[in-house]
Amino acid sequence: VDTQVAVDASFVEALTSLGLTPGVVGTATFTDGTFAFPITGGNVDYYGPDSDVRPYVQGEIDHDGSGISLTAADGTVVELTDFRIDPGESKLYGTVTANGAVAAEDAYLFNLWGGTLKPIQMEGSNAVLEGTTVHISPDAASLLNQTFKTDAVQDEMLVGVAKITAATE
Repeated sequence: VDTQVAVDASFVEALTSLGLTPGVVGTATFTDGTFAFPITGGNVDYYGPDSDVRPYVQGEIDHDGSGISLTAADGTVVELTDFRIDPGESKLYGTVTANGAVAAEDAYLFNLWGGTLKPIQMEGSNAVLEGTTVHISPDAASLLNQTFKTDAVQDEMLVGVAKITAATE
């Protein structure tokens, strides 16, 4: 269905301090402080924290055709799109575009910390995994700092909390 990220206030404050305006790309939405990215493919197996299997969430979740943009006051625009979540690695990858030119493909953008992940819940025929925190990766922090000529984007900066809703049928 989709992956949602409820944006943390500290992330909004950081963007504001950098003079960056966030936006959405493609089929993404931003409503009431939450980004939503439609899931376009992939497959995930869930074994549960009580099982002996580690990592207990494995597979891939694709979000082609959506993402976020960051626009600076000088008109510089960075887009992070086509997200691919690897829950086994606890990482999110994507394409980085700066002013319309591809800067990196399948770049390591966000670190996902599942220590706060709630047990899987069912909503009809959809499985819901909620509670993973999303953090800026060291690669993305470096790239954003270079692009926006700053050192304010810190590795592991909290972005928000994720909620993944996946169809089981």
